[in-house]
Amino acid sequence: MNETPEQRSRIMRAVKATDTAPEMAVRRMVHRMGYRFRLHRKDLPGKPDLVFPRLRKAIFVHGCFWHGHGCARGARAPKRNAEYWSAKISRNSLRDAGNLTALKAQGWRAAVIWECELKNPAGVKKRLARFLR
Repeated sequence: MNETPEQRSRIMRAVKATDTAPEMAVRRMVHRMGYRFRLHRKDLPGKPDLVFPRLRKAIFVHGCFWHGHGCARGARAPKRNAEYWSAKISRNSLRDAGNLTALKAQGWRAAVIWECELKNPAGVKKRLARFLR
């Protein structure tokens, strides 16, 4: 696809950081399981997507491409500006690892749900149930 810089800018501005489709799917799933949570607590490292203060647990819902997952979608490298995207995704992965370490140091447990895992909702639900017990 050959977009102009203005078109590409418009497309990139439309990418959301919160309330994404995968995040909303996980939120609905956890809510149906009977858990109540807080969203995007700014006082915690990485602003976890779902926070369970009483349990001291947090869940991050990561997009495979943006956070460098090893699945087919996450491993796909953009053809244009490849060096920029490679560095950006690498920084995101390092930041994610640092956030998980910082949360653990503060006495929190954290789980990461990948976008591709949501293709198997039953598996994700089972994993969440184990994590939140």
